[in-house]
Amino acid sequence: MDRIANLLKQFFRDLRAQRLRTFLTTLGLVWGTVAVSLLLAFGDGFHHQIKKNSAGLGNGIVIAWPSLTSMPFEGLGKGRPIRLDESDVELIRASAQELGWVSSEYANTLKLQLGTKTLAVDTVGAHPIFGEMRNMIPQAGGRFIDPFDMRDKRRVVFLGNELAENLFGTGDPVGQTLRLHGSPFTVIGVLKKKTQDSSYRFRDKDMAVIPATTMRALTGQKYMNNFVFTAKDVARTEQATAEVLRIVAAKHRFDPEDKEALSVWDTSDMAKFLDTFMLAFRLFLGIVGSLTLVVGGIGVSNIMNVAVEERTREIGIKMALGARPGGILGQFLMETLLITAVGGGLGLAITIGLCSLFPAFGVTEYVGDPNLTPALAFGTVGLLGLIGLIAGYFPAKTAADLDPVVAMKM
Repeated sequence: MDRIANLLKQFFRDLRAQRLRTFLTTLGLVWGTVAVSLLLAFGDGFHHQIKKNSAGLGNGIVIAWPSLTSMPFEGLGKGRPIRLDESDVELIRASAQELGWVSSEYANTLKLQLGTKTLAVDTVGAHPIFGEMRNMIPQAGGRFIDPFDMRDKRRVVFLGNELAENLFGTGDPVGQTLRLHGSPFTVIGVLKKKTQDSSYRFRDKDMAVIPATTMRALTGQKYMNNFVFTAKDVARTEQATAEVLRIVAAKHRFDPEDKEALSVWDTSDMAKFLDTFMLAFRLFLGIVGSLTLVVGGIGVSNIMNVAVEERTREIGIKMALGARPGGILGQFLMETLLITAVGGGLGLAITIGLCSLFPAFGVTEYVGDPNLTPALAFGTVGLLGLIGLIAGYFPAKTAADLDPVVAMKM
C-alpha cells in the first residue's frame, strides 16, 4: 500500500509540474473517447430506428401478387392470367410445412360517408392474422377484426389513425357508425400510431380494414389482389417462399421458376441488407473515431517521454538505491493508465449526457436516438486501455533500460 501511495504522490507531483501539457493531453483523450463512443452510439441508434421503420410494414413478411405467366409450361402458352381465391389460401395453409401465417388481401377504393363528409378511402379486406403480420396494433379501447367477424361477415371496420382523425377529430371513433360503399359499418378499432417507411399499396395510417368475407360480399370481388405470408422461422423465409410457389404453381399449372406468374417481395431480404449495410457503416464510424483516439494516445506518449527526460536523474538514483527495472516500468505504465482512465471516464460521461439530451431535439423518427450500450462502452474502454498501454510502454521501457550511472549524470 505504501508503494502505491508513493507512486500516486509522484504522479500528482508530475501533474502539477506539467499542468498545461497534462491538461491538453487529457483533453485529447476526452475528445477521442467522445468521438468513438458517440459515433458508435449514433450508429447503433440509427440502426435500431431503421429496423423500427422497416418493421412498420411487417416483421419478415412476404407479399405475393398473381399476374400473367411469362413462360410456356406443359403445353400451355405464356400470357395466361393467374387468379387466386380463398381455396388457394386454404391449400397453402394446409400444405406448406415452412409456413407461419398467411392472409389473402382484397383491395379497393370505396366511398366512405360520415355525416356530411364523403371520402374515397383505400380499403382492404383481410384475415384476422393480417393485423399481427402487418404490425397493425389497435389503440387502447379498440381491437382488430377477429374470427367471428370473418365467420359472420360482420360490417365492422378498423381505421388508420390519420383517417380516424380526419373523420372524428379528437373524439373516440370506437363504436361509431359510418357508411362504407353504401352500407353501415361499426368502427371497432383505430391503428396505434407507428413509423412506416415503406408500403406496397397504401399507408396504414390512411387505410380502412374490413373482414375479407365482408369485402367479398360487399363488392362481389371473387379473386384476391395478393396474399401475405410469413415463415415459421424468419431465417427460413426463402425456403418457405419456394414451398408456397411450388404449391400454387402445381395447382395453377405454371413453372415455379416463372417470376411473373406469381411475383413476390420478401421483406426479410431488405432487413438482411440493412443489417449488413449498418454493420459496415458502424465499423466505419468506429474506425474514424478510433483514429481520433489514436491521436490522443500519441499525446500521452509524448508527455510520458518528456516525463522520462525530466526525471532521468531521479530514475538513476532510484535504480542505484535498488529499484528494479520492472518497478520503473510499472510506475510509468501506471501513470500512463491513470491519465488514460481520467480522459476516458470524462469522455464516457460526456457521451452519456449527450445521449440522454438528444431525444429532446425531436429528430428520433429520422436518425434515431444514440444508444451507448454496455457492449459499446466496454469496447471503447478496451480500445482506450490498449492505446494507453501501447502509448506508455515505450517511454516506460526507455526509463527501465536506463543505465543508473549514466542517468545520475544527466
